[in-house]
Amino acid sequence: MEYLMFVATDTDPEPEGTGGITVEEWVEEGERRGIRKQGQRLRPPEDATTVRVRKGELLVTDGPFIETREQMAGYFLIEARDRDEAVAIAGRVPGARIGTVEVRPVREITGLPE
Repeated sequence: MEYLMFVATDTDPEPEGTGGITVEEWVEEGERRGIRKQGQRLRPPEDATTVRVRKGELLVTDGPFIETREQMAGYFLIEARDRDEAVAIAGRVPGARIGTVEVRPVREITGLPE
């Protein structure tokens, strides 16, 4: 089953403490185990564009949708047997030491073009 992991960090993160692995080591491990399908860091919130449609009108706003101390810093798409394995994988993401990692199963929608 595929899971998407959103990595959120504080807008003013503290430096990473000792221990744990680096992002590069985590990616290498995921590649070796065949669980990491995709992933990337995101540009900062000030580079975001928020798009909404209300009453048929396209509303475009520069910047993130909400004001918060946390920012979406990146994502990983992984393959895991179940939620427990996905959570264990997320616990090894270096960003979990300075922020949070939200793990969400991907819902398959049949009939969509590839």
